[in-house]
Amino acid sequence: MLQIRKLLPLCLAVPCLGFVWGFFGHKEINRLAVFTLPSDMIGFYKKNIEFLIAESVSPDRRRYAVKDEAPRHYIDLEEYGDSAVFKLPRTWQKAIDQYGEDTLMERGIVPWQIMRAYGQLKNAMMLYDPQKILKSSAELGHYVADANVPLHTTSNHDGQLTDQVGLHGFWESRLPELFFKEYNFFVGKAVYIDNVQEYSWEAVTRAHLAVDSVLILEREVGQSMENKKYSFETRGKQTVKVMSYAYAKAYHEALNGMVERQMRASVKMTGDLWYSAWVDSGQPNLKKLIEYKPSPQELADRKKELEQWKKQRYPARKHEEDDNN
Repeated sequence: MLQIRKLLPLCLAVPCLGFVWGFFGHKEINRLAVFTLPSDMIGFYKKNIEFLIAESVSPDRRRYAVKDEAPRHYIDLEEYGDSAVFKLPRTWQKAIDQYGEDTLMERGIVPWQIMRAYGQLKNAMMLYDPQKILKSSAELGHYVADANVPLHTTSNHDGQLTDQVGLHGFWESRLPELFFKEYNFFVGKAVYIDNVQEYSWEAVTRAHLAVDSVLILEREVGQSMENKKYSFETRGKQTVKVMSYAYAKAYHEALNGMVERQMRASVKMTGDLWYSAWVDSGQPNLKKLIEYKPSPQELADRKKELEQWKKQRYPARKHEEDDNN
């Protein structure tokens, strides 16, 4: 049985570099997803690619400011017992009927949130509203990416139950930032998904089945490289202690392509769902929206919204990038 310890986050001693793919990962996933789209869509999305990149992290920015935002990013599957990922109700209503909404929110709802975000995008396309289309697309990409992160499907989300605190930021930010240029993101063209809810659960299942490897391999590499685990890097005017490149490389190699696979899956799934929402909404002519520019009022509203998000009010799992954004 695992011994649960109250540990100070590793990032207090070793500055962590991100959470849930970090801002870097989320931005790259949305950017790359644009290039999976067909000709009828890519013009509009490519024209607004900077918005899609910037807004990819909005759900993280607002998780303290918006009630019930935090649970939309994860699901603690172990709380439901053995083989929960195969047994849980796939639809939100059936899940509520079986467990109650309070329990679901406490344990996280990311696979159901994807379906909700997908519906919002489909509705935005049916309304032919460029601002809502872009915002909904960006945020759907965020939740999709979260669902593909192994540590977002487990109660041991930061290795805190196995004396591996800090693993979250290490796996999801340090590794992608170091090795991103080595990854192959030719994931093919977006395809139509006729069962979005099941597609979401397939992603969560695939991610959850990788949790043991994430934990075990890090421990094995750590034991073999105990004296080479940390190094110092200069960032701006500060010298900070980080997981060393040698240690990161050894762990990355031990994972045998896992980080790349999950990131590729996030890119492909985001493109697939953007495309499917477009098909399900009747294939609106997005080419006519290519020249859309946000009005001064829209820009002012976004700035006001961001300021509101910075006022922390609701409890949420700590993000290592909070202090910088």
